[in-house]
Amino acid sequence: MTARRSFGTVTAPRRVWQGWLAMCLAAAMAPALAQNAQTASPVVLDRVVAVVNNQAILASDVDDEIRLSVLEPRTAARISESPRAALQRLISRTLIQQQIRAEEAQATAPTDEDVAARLTTLRKELPACASENCTTDAGWKAFLAGHRLTQERVEAYIRNRLEILRFIEMRFRQGISISRSEVETYYRDTLLPQYPAGEKAPPLDQVEPRIEEILLQQQVNVLFSDWLDNLRKQGDIEVLDPALEPAANPAQQGAATE
Repeated sequence: MTARRSFGTVTAPRRVWQGWLAMCLAAAMAPALAQNAQTASPVVLDRVVAVVNNQAILASDVDDEIRLSVLEPRTAARISESPRAALQRLISRTLIQQQIRAEEAQATAPTDEDVAARLTTLRKELPACASENCTTDAGWKAFLAGHRLTQERVEAYIRNRLEILRFIEMRFRQGISISRSEVETYYRDTLLPQYPAGEKAPPLDQVEPRIEEILLQQQVNVLFSDWLDNLRKQGDIEVLDPALEPAANPAQQGAATE
């Protein structure tokens, strides 16, 4: 007697055959499944290591920041990048970005041309690029691969830095004025002693614009440091990983524009 179909339903003989086939297939696969279960590597999930005003910072963010530290000008002077220091920079940067959004500081957004120009300068001046010849495409690709970075990630890093620096400039530089007496004092007490005896220093009028810029930046840094310290005090910051707790003043460790 042949099996009959009725709206997709299979009669008993066909069901028996399918059930036996499924049992054989399961029996054949069981050893392989058991072996895979024994040899499979554990899956490591990302985890939250800190929370800044309800915004999470992940362990992968810290790892990313450590890799990006090679793009920092002072990296050559560092023996190794500390995860604790990387987290503090992330906390500072998060606080600043939150403030940029709160103040709707759209004028600080850099253009693609700004990012490209900064990247060109970075490839020429970065100490870590000295042995990689980053000015060539081949050298730059080798540098990125060696530090597990991508072109897109570096450009995003540069864009973020430019945005923060412009925000600082816009917020703190306006209203600061440098007097002639301050310039003269810096020239006399700081610049001139740097020249060895017998070596002629440049006249004040020649270096005055540069001295004004230095003094202006110093005042901006003081204002910015106080402002960031207040953001930290007023913000809700929780470090969830005890190994990443700050060992010193976090405002000093976590300068976002280092």
